[in-house]
Amino acid sequence: MNNLRQIHCSLKNACVLCKPHVLSSVGVRFSCGDGKTMARGVVVGLYQKEGDKDPKLTPAGHKIDQRVQGKLMKAICETKLDGRLGRGKVFHNIDTEFAAVAVVGVGLEGIGFNELEMLDEGMEFVRVAAGVGARSLQKQGITNVLVDGMDYAEQAAEGSQLAVWRFPDNLSKKNMPMVPTLELFESPDHEGWTRGIFKAEAQNLARRLSDAPANCMTPTMFAQAAVDALCPCGITVEVRTMDWIEAQRLNAFLMIAKGSCEPPVLLELSYCGTAPDDKPILFVGKGITFNSGALNLRPCRGMDEYRGSMSAAACCVAMMRCIAALSLPINVTCIIPLCENMPSGMSAKPGDVVTLLNGKSMAIRDLDKAGVVVLSDPLLYGQKTYLPRLVVDIATLNTGVKKAFGGGATGIWSNSHYIWKQFQRAGSISGDRVWRLPLWQYYRRQVTDERAYDLSNNGRGLATSCLAAAILHELVPCVDWAHLDTRGTGLLTKYGLVPYLTKKRMTGRPTRTLVQFVYQMACPEMK
Repeated sequence: MNNLRQIHCSLKNACVLCKPHVLSSVGVRFSCGDGKTMARGVVVGLYQKEGDKDPKLTPAGHKIDQRVQGKLMKAICETKLDGRLGRGKVFHNIDTEFAAVAVVGVGLEGIGFNELEMLDEGMEFVRVAAGVGARSLQKQGITNVLVDGMDYAEQAAEGSQLAVWRFPDNLSKKNMPMVPTLELFESPDHEGWTRGIFKAEAQNLARRLSDAPANCMTPTMFAQAAVDALCPCGITVEVRTMDWIEAQRLNAFLMIAKGSCEPPVLLELSYCGTAPDDKPILFVGKGITFNSGALNLRPCRGMDEYRGSMSAAACCVAMMRCIAALSLPINVTCIIPLCENMPSGMSAKPGDVVTLLNGKSMAIRDLDKAGVVVLSDPLLYGQKTYLPRLVVDIATLNTGVKKAFGGGATGIWSNSHYIWKQFQRAGSISGDRVWRLPLWQYYRRQVTDERAYDLSNNGRGLATSCLAAAILHELVPCVDWAHLDTRGTGLLTKYGLVPYLTKKRMTGRPTRTLVQFVYQMACPEMK
């Protein structure tokens, strides 16, 4: 009878994870040194029922169930949890060690790579389950969350760390969100957990930089944030100012930057993980800290989202921090041009023509499409200076890729099938997928077939993202190259919300895919 009464009490205090109910947490609390109470909670996985078989707890969940003499499994059966992905409940009064136990569905046991989805579903389902569980305990005031590894400790760390992160920079102290500490529960894979935390913290850094208001993240402020984040990791950061940019004749970059009162900055980031003579991978990230469209002004409604036009630059900074933390044996260099695209008497005018570093002329026919103009000279400068083994540029450029993919995938264009396959594999592992789009002569002709100049910054036709890729391809003639357009994935999360990210906030994508790609290039023998 006493056991039955305890189970009924547990059911009474259960809540569905997807609803933000605040329950009175009845259970164990520990006193911290500063006088505050620390409530502990645990997230465990539940595999989906198959046929006549009942849903099954993960090994960590089974240990808790054994310790409480089967009360957890009885509560699961009475609440009719079936292990469907992301569905679960929070139970109280189940275990004396924890104020709350979150049981979350992980889907079918033993699931792996889905070729149709181009996704390792086993890894992604663990991210979702860990993220949903950790966030639910966070909403109930649990300050110390232990997370079941569910056979994928690295992915559990990623999902939970991404889910509990909040953007705190503009809140007063009394409204500061509580972010719980996370620990691995009942798993020996502490190295995998640490890697996952590094990757998630890198993406959270990109989210913080991208989400900052434009007046709090000017080119100069971004440069300072990069110095603060990267110099302690042993990464070399060179901050190039206006005089240097003019001396190097990066005129296309200056054409866009001169419309704003904020001075432009160019960052050069260098990580040396192997012999200094080894050729590096060169990344170039678009860093327009606010893109109003200049004289081709964008609509006022929703314009605040374009503070995230430097999200590609933020991803580059975050990626560099993570690969340094992981000590990857590879040389990587990043070039990040930082400026604002604003209307003024000094702005470039539609139809202006500028000469690039390679001697080609480019007509700036649409100031709203300033991304390729800003990237062009830094891309050429980087190839000439560093002689890289391959080049990757990342930018939020055109709406074409957003209309095609929504937030489902980042568009990629490449002149190398090998590089595309490496990115495809990286996206399937990270859960942040990329998909290849055509880089055909058909699009090249639409940006080069002009009589008065060599290139135009918008081309002709409706395939805006393919045209932008064709322009950039003209600037990378003799080296393996890939272009990632994150217009659909790198800005605000609006549609098809990833369960472990936050609605209507910047995503920080595709930081983890970039890290995984660099890892694959550094350690090609590792499977």
